[in-house]
Amino acid sequence: MNAPIFSNHGCRLNMYETEAMKELAGQSGLTDTVVVNTCAVTAEAVRKAKQDIRKLRRTHPQAKLIVTGCAAQTEPETFAQMSEVDVVLGNTEKMQPDTWAGLAGEYGTEPVQVDDIMSVTETAGHLIDGFGTRSRAYVQVQNGCDHRCTFCIIPFGRGNSRSVPAGVVVDQVKRLVDRGYAEIVLTGVDMTSWGADLPATPRLGDLVLRILKLVPDLPRLRISSIDSIEVDPALMQAIATEPRLMPHLHLSLQHGDDLILKRMKRRHLRDDAIRFTEEALRLRPEMTFGADIIAGFPTETEAHFENSLALVRDCNLTWLHVFPYSVRNGTPAARMPQVNGRAIKDRAARLRQAGERQVARHLAAQIGQTHSVLMERPTMGRTQQFAEVTFDHAQQEGQIISAEITSTSGTQLHGRAA
Repeated sequence: MNAPIFSNHGCRLNMYETEAMKELAGQSGLTDTVVVNTCAVTAEAVRKAKQDIRKLRRTHPQAKLIVTGCAAQTEPETFAQMSEVDVVLGNTEKMQPDTWAGLAGEYGTEPVQVDDIMSVTETAGHLIDGFGTRSRAYVQVQNGCDHRCTFCIIPFGRGNSRSVPAGVVVDQVKRLVDRGYAEIVLTGVDMTSWGADLPATPRLGDLVLRILKLVPDLPRLRISSIDSIEVDPALMQAIATEPRLMPHLHLSLQHGDDLILKRMKRRHLRDDAIRFTEEALRLRPEMTFGADIIAGFPTETEAHFENSLALVRDCNLTWLHVFPYSVRNGTPAARMPQVNGRAIKDRAARLRQAGERQVARHLAAQIGQTHSVLMERPTMGRTQQFAEVTFDHAQQEGQIISAEITSTSGTQLHGRAA
């Protein structure tokens, strides 16, 4: 009998949950099974999941094929109707030991197990102590989202925001540091909403400061994507005063035009984003920013789009995640006047080109500087700002070394151990 095969799509949180499902499946004794953990962020993500399912069925014709994740949660009937699929699991069900025990049992199981995600009020138990490379581990601190951006289907796949208590997070970080991890990345769906559902309603900055205080041996703490308009004073304090908090923030900006931001039902305006990045840079001059930006949102004109292009420069963005707008049925944006597909593709390409120029500018500015580099592989590590650094000579994985940057190549720096 063969161990289950897992195929993961989408975000870091999905990757975390895939690792947890591997543990649950192993504990249940499940065998001869293929599990596809889907993403629903775009129509293209759903298409790729379907393509993967068909391919896995061809290569594993006798296996039980299970589909789960956000796309399975938001449109279970789509996957249940696929002849390749045996079982569809919702996002809550996939994290429950009883689900996997039932799948491993000899008795029959319901082909569709997807309950109302909006009724869920707690995060799943912490089934694993992080995951990642030998050097970096990811820790889930939050799940779900209370906001209803007009383009986004994710709240219907993840439910409302739920926070992991600070004590649970700190204990997990301590265990990971004791196991030798040099960097911890806090991850979630809507990170800056952390704490709103906990007693005394702490904020994300409180959690960051608590981790850094109570885990003094942690060399590096990194935050995944945040909503800049919801950043609290304690997080700004951490940016200014805590060198172990990495100077790299990925921002959920989505657009650079005020009218489009309002139609997206975002909670910030263009000037809010600019003010935040200016203040963060004032507090931490070495700070770099990534950002999510959507090209071709419904009603977007060329003038609207030009404001997004300008935002790349005005916010000094470096690492862009560009999303061509994709219709998600059931969202308000799907009912708005749509932009021509060719225009969407062209605008996305122009945004990516702007991002490439920003990356090249950032990397060129590092030549001659000395950086603290966390080694992920023998000849590749990352700076505190998350830029890749390659080396001619192997270094010890998991170690933080000092390196002089000598040149650049593509999207990488080249370094020499100091």
